[in-house]
Amino acid sequence: MPDDLNMRGTRSVWGPPVVLAVALITGGWFLQRGVEQEANVYLQARLFEEVLDHVTDRYVDPVDRSGLIGLAIDGVLEELNDPHTSFIDSEAWDRFRFRSGADADYGGVGLEIVERDGWVTVITPIPGGPALRAGIKAGDRVVEVEGVSAEGWETDGAAGLLRGEPGTDVDLLIDRPGVDEPIPFTLTRAVIELLSVPFATMVDAGVGYIPLQVFSETSGSEVRRAIERLQQEGLESLILDLRDNPGGLLEEGVGVADLFLEDGSPILETRGRAAGQNQNFNAANAEMVPGLPVVVLVNESSASASEIVAGALQDHDRALVIGNRTYGKGSVQTLYRLSGGNILRLTTARWYTPVGRSIQIAHDEEPQSDGQDVALDLGGQPVLKDDLEDRPSVESFGGRALYGGGGITPDLVTLPDTLLEGEQVAVQRLFRSAGAFGVAAFNHAVAFVQDHPDLEAGFALSQADLDVFYRRLIDEHEVVLDQADYAAAVRFVTYQLEYQIALQAWGEEGAFLHGQSEDRQLNDAIEIIMRADTPEALFSLANEAAEIQTATASGATASSASDSGTPGLN
Repeated sequence: MPDDLNMRGTRSVWGPPVVLAVALITGGWFLQRGVEQEANVYLQARLFEEVLDHVTDRYVDPVDRSGLIGLAIDGVLEELNDPHTSFIDSEAWDRFRFRSGADADYGGVGLEIVERDGWVTVITPIPGGPALRAGIKAGDRVVEVEGVSAEGWETDGAAGLLRGEPGTDVDLLIDRPGVDEPIPFTLTRAVIELLSVPFATMVDAGVGYIPLQVFSETSGSEVRRAIERLQQEGLESLILDLRDNPGGLLEEGVGVADLFLEDGSPILETRGRAAGQNQNFNAANAEMVPGLPVVVLVNESSASASEIVAGALQDHDRALVIGNRTYGKGSVQTLYRLSGGNILRLTTARWYTPVGRSIQIAHDEEPQSDGQDVALDLGGQPVLKDDLEDRPSVESFGGRALYGGGGITPDLVTLPDTLLEGEQVAVQRLFRSAGAFGVAAFNHAVAFVQDHPDLEAGFALSQADLDVFYRRLIDEHEVVLDQADYAAAVRFVTYQLEYQIALQAWGEEGAFLHGQSEDRQLNDAIEIIMRADTPEALFSLANEAAEIQTATASGATASSASDSGTPGLN
């Protein structure tokens, strides 16, 4: 009987603290329902401290006080449902500073990553980096690093572990949509040198092409110099390629947009609650190429500063945007130093285009890579077919209809060339050995260039060449892939091999020129810009093409139209 009374007494004394402790651990303590908005903040903080004292001092089992506080902080931030807000403890911050180059030279694997649905997810592999050479692709999830599960990792923490001394190896396990088993990769860290503009070239008579890969400290000046070089070659119109550009420095995004807009034109607005977070960014220089027809290419991996540029030029009716809806990363993060050397990275504002469109896509509305609306393009990248239904619309400064709802929706939606269903099945089977395939393709390309010193642009691999590569896959790299699947995936394999060979033989510009004929989005951009001598003419032609797209999609041939190019351009 006394034992029973003691048990009841324990329940009556410890029930409320235990309930509060559970709420604390799940992160709901600060945000729980029923707390009056006008409640005294000091009393709430004191109440939290009292609960924590009772739990850590008197709970029946020993508890880690600092661990409970960490869980509470994590829970508060999780309630925000914002993948870009995170708490970085002092040790992780010190490691990040060391490995990021703030305190020393560093090596990396060349990945732009973000936390999505509890996993570190690849936005894009950086051109020229170890990850791209090995075959890691946008949309891949990092599930293990050095044998340790990466579930629940923050982006900064994962980035810190991927960085290290150049020449050292790091083992990754990658989960890829459509592949049953995780794929192992071993990457050798290297110094990552980011060129914003790796080259600039003419793709047709008078049509200049500038690929802008990232927004670094020199992006604005690099684009300006590229335009000046192309002007010397007879530039009459320009294609600015922002596909797979993950963004970077906000100031450089504003600087690139400034090149194409009149002095004083609004480019970007940031809106937040705290003082100083509401800012307007305007063009500060005379337009560099007034009246020049401009097309901006984007896709689902165009993010951040890329969306600033595309959105500003679209809002001002300065450029025609072609491609896929962009990623939708439109928020500003501020780093706050906390006690003990800890850091809070907090989203403090959102970006808005000149006509007031929010670039940010809500976390729970981000496009998913699983479902019937996803296909693989010729390079094996997922292609999302965006649904425009129920999306809000606004008007550009010139009165054109534009879509809101996050990201930048192109004026003319054009999908890249996609693989047929049977080809996709075969490629997904090949992805099970993607790490070995990437290494094999790289090694084969190096050997091929060495064996063909007189290789000329426009080369094509023969069936004999493809047979040799298949034997190497099976015999040297122990890839499990039957010959029927290899034959079904031959378009993908040929594309990958020829790209790698051209890259080794002539660099990035040579690889681009070799694959230009397979780039549907670029070719559609060239086709339409060749027919326009003013920006207004570009928009008129795009309207005609969009009307044909709409009519075709509503007809009986809608299913085949998605694989037949952009109607009205040929």
